[in-house]
Amino acid sequence: MDNSEKLIQIKGLCKTYISEEVETRAVCGVSFEIVKGEFVSIMGPSGSGKSTLMQLLGFLDRMSEGEYFFEGKDTKEFSDDELAAIRNKKVGFIFQTFNLLPRTKVFENVELPLIYDNNGTKKGNEAKVLKALEDVGMLHRKDYYSNQLSGGERQRVAIARALVNNPEIIFADEPTGNLDSKSGMQIMKILQKLNEQGKTIILVTHETYTAEHGKRKIEMKDGQIISDQPIVTRRFASDGESLK
Repeated sequence: MDNSEKLIQIKGLCKTYISEEVETRAVCGVSFEIVKGEFVSIMGPSGSGKSTLMQLLGFLDRMSEGEYFFEGKDTKEFSDDELAAIRNKKVGFIFQTFNLLPRTKVFENVELPLIYDNNGTKKGNEAKVLKALEDVGMLHRKDYYSNQLSGGERQRVAIARALVNNPEIIFADEPTGNLDSKSGMQIMKILQKLNEQGKTIILVTHETYTAEHGKRKIEMKDGQIISDQPIVTRRFASDGESLK
């Protein structure tokens, strides 16, 4: 494997939280690599360390021990400003609770990362927002307020916001956790389509069925990896039934 293909390389990754002199190791001794274009599902029960691992990989928190190379660069060398720039330009996040501004229109919610970037023109930003909304089938809702949308529609808007800066990698933390099964299926189909278009997807979930939409499954327990295996990607008909 060419090193240029490796997006993420971690070795001996650990995260320890200290509270009132009590140490808790949420993640310990985790090592693996993720290649550009992969769809990796990280799964495990509550408390297994999967969400903590995603926060470390997504630069939302810093590791306590170990090595983390992103695009071949040692992340220990990154300043806070450099990490903020990576989060805004190279990484997209999708959360279980959507994290949309409630009394703000769909267009403006999706535009937020571009405003923080502050490098684009108004016309250029508008084109990016409209393209992202079109990609998730929400262009017809661009002038709606986010609190006027269903749960599935809100998650689509959240995906559009994650896409708007054309990131290298998308992190999805329990993206179907607050949705009914039909809406959840639609979200997973969008993530699969994005992966087919070349996006790297890292999905965190406790549901086996959801994890099986990926191409590789990493299972965690007590802060450690207990399994790392390729999985057969399911194909789905328009009604959500598996074609296998």
